[in-house]
Amino acid sequence: MGMGVGIHGRRRGRGERPMKDPYDIIVIGGGAAGTMAAIRASQLGKRVLLIERNDSIGKKILITGKGRCNLTNTADITAFIEKFGKQGEFLRSAFHAFSNDDLADFFKNYGLETKVERQGRIFPVNDKARAVVETMEKVLAENGVEVLYKTRASGIKRTAGVFHITVEDAQGLAATKVILATGGASYKATGSSGDGFKIAEELGHEITPLTPGLVPLVVKDSWIKELQGLSLDNIRISFEYGKKRLVSDVGELMFTHFGVSGPLVLDLSSQVMDILKEHKEVRLKIDLKPGLRQEQIESKLLYKFKIKGNIVLKNLMKDILPQRLIARFLKLLNIGEDLRTNQVTQAQRRAIIDTLKAFPLTVTGALPLEEAMVTCGGVSVSQINPRTMESRIVPGLYFAGEVIAGGAPSGGYNLQQAFSTGYLAGEKAADA
Repeated sequence: MGMGVGIHGRRRGRGERPMKDPYDIIVIGGGAAGTMAAIRASQLGKRVLLIERNDSIGKKILITGKGRCNLTNTADITAFIEKFGKQGEFLRSAFHAFSNDDLADFFKNYGLETKVERQGRIFPVNDKARAVVETMEKVLAENGVEVLYKTRASGIKRTAGVFHITVEDAQGLAATKVILATGGASYKATGSSGDGFKIAEELGHEITPLTPGLVPLVVKDSWIKELQGLSLDNIRISFEYGKKRLVSDVGELMFTHFGVSGPLVLDLSSQVMDILKEHKEVRLKIDLKPGLRQEQIESKLLYKFKIKGNIVLKNLMKDILPQRLIARFLKLLNIGEDLRTNQVTQAQRRAIIDTLKAFPLTVTGALPLEEAMVTCGGVSVSQINPRTMESRIVPGLYFAGEVIAGGAPSGGYNLQQAFSTGYLAGEKAADA
């Protein structure tokens, strides 16, 4: 596995004996939460060691927002709290301690400007997630944080007020305070393999059930493979189960070889997963023309039939649907591809209109937790002090980021939670 490297220049082999004095604070996990915790604690004069199992910090940051990094959102704190549902109120102190404005100022102060896009999503002005990681590396170095790379923590024990961290293939490390920021159990390639849940559980904490959040959904319609890679913009989706419906905003969906993904799907995926616990299948309807009522679509169709003359229906449909969707759309309605517009019956026209407003699929499940963007569930918030992020069970142990139970839709909310809880944990661990 090579050497552990301190980014401010000091190299440490993983088996090398650490300094005899315990660190003031050891942070486990170099994602958004752990890095921010290490930065804040070091700003307050503490001797901090950051342990990261990868060869660099921020592996998950690099893939967020399609490599552009949706840092946060312009929403107010009340809206942030609402996005996290039942766990939202727990995060109030963290969002106040380090808000979305504070986060934007933090990066601006270190030379990285941000910009606002639709739905209040905030990105680096240069659209590079790499710039976010490089900025955080720079701040770690400026504050003298020691970083031990390629090192996996496997356990924590506390004796006589000192925490002893067990690390693979190396002698133990010690600290008077520990911040656990190991992430969730999704996107294993980034290092989030659920280690923090195991460590927390061994220390007596309850782990609420782990479920995938922001995860693509699987459908049973085998023809979906034909549409793989096709994106639909400005559409609305609804999930129907029993007599109830779960309806999205207007946005984007993408077809995959197994089902559907894209922002609209991801944002409602955890709710759909809850529904699937009681219903074997959920009907998904795609409204391909959310801005038009059925009678408006009908008048537009009749007008097109009139001005285009007697042309093949599939050619006329190019004005209405993406090319790749037309053949499948007509096949669903049992309409032959060679049918001409003057042969379209009233019943067929009605079926076209109905399907434009409710293109049907059947959802049966989701990709596994490892494929999800976010882990819902984790260390129970009832066992963490919301004003400090300190464990109510183990004094001196703090939590930050996705290891804490809860999750929000996409849009920058989850990353802000990581930065905010990390900042608060770092500050309170240092103050204590």
